Amino acid sequence: MYDFPTGLDGKGECIGIIELDTPKNSSQPNANAGAGYREEDLKAYFAKLGVPEPKVISVSVDGGQNLPGLNRDADGEVTLDIEVAGAIAPGATIAVYFAPNTDQGFLNALTAAVHDSVNNPSVISISWGGPETGPAQALHTFDSALQDAAALGVTVCVASGDDGSSDGVNDKRAHVDFPASSPYALACGGTSLQGSDTTITSEAVWNDGPSGGAGGGGVSNFFPLPKWQAHAKVPPSHNPGKHVGRGVPDVAGDADPQTGYQILLEGKPVVMGGTSAVAPLWAGLIALINQHLGRRVGYLNPLLYGNANVAGAFHDITQGNNDLKGDLGAYPASSGWDACTGLGSPNGAAIMRALSGAAAASAPA
Repeated sequence: MYDFPTGLDGKGECIGIIELDTPKNSSQPNANAGAGYREEDLKAYFAKLGVPEPKVISVSVDGGQNLPGLNRDADGEVTLDIEVAGAIAPGATIAVYFAPNTDQGFLNALTAAVHDSVNNPSVISISWGGPETGPAQALHTFDSALQDAAALGVTVCVASGDDGSSDGVNDKRAHVDFPASSPYALACGGTSLQGSDTTITSEAVWNDGPSGGAGGGGVSNFFPLPKWQAHAKVPPSHNPGKHVGRGVPDVAGDADPQTGYQILLEGKPVVMGGTSAVAPLWAGLIALINQHLGRRVGYLNPLLYGNANVAGAFHDITQGNNDLKGDLGAYPASSGWDACTGLGSPNGAAIMRALSGAAAASAPA
């Protein structure tokens, strides 16, 4: 339905995936530590799809390991990331960086992936994050690592969160998810997709209400508005003070678990969703585009916003909102960029054509 380019499999590319070793919603970060994938699940899954099984490499960071079987939810997230990216780009190598679920572990995993001269990922997928409420120094430090990725030509796709415009913070204010809110991340929001065969019949903002989740998005209260978003009509923050900041997300894709992704987990078919699926979806697409171009598209945000008006590059989402509980009044979908689905969901072949004619963005100073 998203018309990803055919005749490509990601050969010669490496997709890096960041995984932390406890479930995302754990209140005790070191409790029941463990997350991972089963080789037998991957083998059976790709055989059923009829595509070659990609080469999957487990990389230990700060003692993190591939430890499936200790927490099914955490295993599901790891398996989802690998199977979605691998289904799109089975010819690519997938390097999975396992690290402890701490701020330092998260940062070290990203740094290890960006500077990995052995596996050399050209695109990284991150399905982890939290409200943009941390200490300024911590945000700056992680943002600096993402700047390094941009300077080295590595695209970093980051899920925008599954808790709507509040990002799960119960203070009656709007919040965005970090590190998706970094200007050096390609923030990936969520839609609900309906279709038949290869035809999209409807696509709206993913919002299943308080019991189901919604795509994260809004306006950063920390990062200023980037130059490449100057013409995107990013609104002021919904919060008091009306801060004019970085708009989140940049792009979108199907994230509704009701219309989600079929994976194989513990030998059983499961359907999963969340923006955790959209980051590897885009990472797989970028691996295909990199293969086609014979070079890395790298820091993609300026290029995408510069080519957003290319005919058919995005499916513009104009229905719905990501106000999860209906008490914030923020943010509705609209024509063009919006704080629910960004520029929209991809028309993969059209995006590849647009980027084929675009010059590579220069590395940031």
